[in-house]
Amino acid sequence: MFRLDDTLTVYLHRPAIDFRTGINGLAILVEQALGMNPFAAAVYVFSNRQRNRVKILVWERNGFVLWQKRLERDRFPWPGPGDVTVLAVSGRELNWLLDGI
Repeated sequence: MFRLDDTLTVYLHRPAIDFRTGINGLAILVEQALGMNPFAAAVYVFSNRQRNRVKILVWERNGFVLWQKRLERDRFPWPGPGDVTVLAVSGRELNWLLDGI
């Protein structure tokens, strides 16, 4: 499994998204709904309604990378609804979330 650098800024999008959304749709969501720059040195993480899948959007030097992880039996420990749509976490915390901790 891949591991992200602990120094990267990671943003968790709390509300569920339509998982048919691809790279372009997620980049637009980052820009318009979150008011953030999708080309920044950051990681944007999205989940589906059942919380058994995540998509991770990252801009690298010359293009976007989109990772997807699907759990067969469990659910990701996703933060509940709050006042903010996006939650900033560390790369280490994202690795913990992906490991189910």
